[in-house]
Amino acid sequence: MLNLSLLGRLDFRHVAPTRPALPPGRHDLGLFDTRDYVLIVPEGIDPARPTPLMVLFHGGGGSAEKILPIMRRHAEEHGFLLLVPQSLLPTWDIVIAGNGPDLERLGTGLAEVASRFALDPAHLAFAGHSDGGSYSLSTGLSNGRIVTHILAFSAGFMTVLAQEGAPKVFIAHGQNDTQTPIHTAGRSHAAKLRPAGYELTYIEHPGPHASQPDMVKLGVDYFLKDVARAG
Repeated sequence: MLNLSLLGRLDFRHVAPTRPALPPGRHDLGLFDTRDYVLIVPEGIDPARPTPLMVLFHGGGGSAEKILPIMRRHAEEHGFLLLVPQSLLPTWDIVIAGNGPDLERLGTGLAEVASRFALDPAHLAFAGHSDGGSYSLSTGLSNGRIVTHILAFSAGFMTVLAQEGAPKVFIAHGQNDTQTPIHTAGRSHAAKLRPAGYELTYIEHPGPHASQPDMVKLGVDYFLKDVARAG
């Protein structure tokens, strides 16, 4: 029998919350003994009303502490839940040897958030920088049944074994990125995604591999533009 997790598929399903909501602030979820997940809950959300969720993946050698500052303020200002996983090893399993424990842990993390908050099925984003951007692209495109938006910043590669659905994709890449050169990374990704029919916003900026606050803001605006119109 085919094991779809080997192809990067999550078995997560949207369900109604069954457990008490967590109060506003930062929460170490206590799901794992090693490299636990972090959840940021903004002020003023109604746990029974569908709320956007962003899952933010750190870069190689990174951690929740390192990646969290680029997005926490946006989550708190715009009122979306922010889940920050941590890879079991120094970087994500798909970078090292293929889908494995990180995918399993991700499913556990998503289920934990869904058990406490009603999630907006039209606004669930995978986002990340560097290896985290690569992971968001690879895993997001394999799980378009649940992932509606992908925000990939300085993503070096895209490994998709089984496409699913049609998530909207935002890619930002630096023209002076010497770690993941733009011609083999950002431009290459865009050249594959456009003819495949994905809704793509691709932006080049003059910066290096480091995270760019203005690009992060554009990505957040891309993720929430339909929410803003509805409001």
